Amino acid sequence: MNMALDNAGSEQLVEQKIRDFIETLLGGTVVSTDRLPRWRPAWNMELQRGNEILKLHIRGDRGGDVSPFPDDLRREADTLALLGQQGVPVPHIYGFCEDPLAIVMQAVPGTRDVSAASDDAERLSLAKQYIDAMVAMHQLPLDDFVAKGIALPEGAEAISLAGLDAYYPLYARNKTRPQPLLEFALNWLRRNVPQHRSKPSLVQYDSGQYLFENGKLTTLYDFEFAMIGDPLADLASARMRDNYEPLGAPFKQLYEYYQQVSGEPPEPDVVRFHTTLFSTVSTMQFSSTVATPKPGDPHDTYIEFDIALRRVVVHALAESMGVAIETPASSIKPTGPNAELLSMLRDAVEQVEVTDPFQSTKLNAVRKIVEYLGKADAMMLELQAQDMREAQALLGQRFEDHQKMEAALESFVTTAGAEHDLPLLTLFASQIERRVQVFGSTAIGASASHIDLPPL
Repeated sequence: MNMALDNAGSEQLVEQKIRDFIETLLGGTVVSTDRLPRWRPAWNMELQRGNEILKLHIRGDRGGDVSPFPDDLRREADTLALLGQQGVPVPHIYGFCEDPLAIVMQAVPGTRDVSAASDDAERLSLAKQYIDAMVAMHQLPLDDFVAKGIALPEGAEAISLAGLDAYYPLYARNKTRPQPLLEFALNWLRRNVPQHRSKPSLVQYDSGQYLFENGKLTTLYDFEFAMIGDPLADLASARMRDNYEPLGAPFKQLYEYYQQVSGEPPEPDVVRFHTTLFSTVSTMQFSSTVATPKPGDPHDTYIEFDIALRRVVVHALAESMGVAIETPASSIKPTGPNAELLSMLRDAVEQVEVTDPFQSTKLNAVRKIVEYLGKADAMMLELQAQDMREAQALLGQRFEDHQKMEAALESFVTTAGAEHDLPLLTLFASQIERRVQVFGSTAIGASASHIDLPPL
């Protein structure tokens, strides 16, 4: 069953199947069901067994083809179970539901919002507790994880590029249009692999995610992309997350603490490499869903990810190359030829009344897309025209349309040498910075407008 289906009948059936499974698995009666207003299916439930109330979190299958790993939900459950057995603070896994696919796990108390901590000293303590847990995970033996099917890379190149090797088949399988920026980043990454990183570790890969309560870290969470690779990949992804979910202390200070606890030497260039790699594969992951949208997908979320991650790719490449990104001069038109029709659409959306929190979340997603569409109506043709003028100047040829330009640019970047890195980066930086100027004031573009890579 596709868990992304959201009509009332299918939603009720999904929830009933999960409740039935839990009651059979654990005994007792599910007395509370709370569908969380997230972009992927998730519930909190309470199970009563005699005088005991068991608090559960249900992590469902988000549907769509956006995961680099087959059977990713079961893989995550296995990984969490192994981590818990070896003392890493993660939710306890009670079981795995086959229909619909879902992990039944402990609902761990706490919040991720470090602004809720009592003061800066507590925030620093929490951040250090998180680093302690990360180091403990990185030092685990790997045999049990390999036995569960997690690939073990061998050699420095395979260890450094574990994330790329995991995500590339998904990207290649679903690619429907040219992706010149991503192909440029892939070319650069393959030419700049750290050749001395020869010790693999289990890495969360989408790291920086933890809960705390009363000054104590209660759990790490979200291991759907866990793999074996370079442990510094976790520092890179935590560094990116720190931009919108602060870790609790300046990243530079936490990286120094990581070195102290782990015994790792300082390797800022490797962290920069993995920042570029993680932002690239994350963009690859959602590139086809943006290029070829499918009904039922959380389109607002995917577009938000796409523009923000592309900007991080460009800024991470610039950081690794040691160059500054300049903001292009742009003239922004506030409205386009369909302004009146879009105004009517906004009015129609505002007239829709819903009381269910989950449906309210979906209605807000529509509002965000309509707002984004208004900016696109005003400026997309001009953005594409400017892209074409710059690409034509760089490649020395003219193009009939934007897609043919992107195809020619992709063909060029896949084999371009280091001598072309700076002019190509300049071109891609201009493209994404102009888009942030246009869309950054929208709810979808807000993340992209605030990206920042903390200093190392």
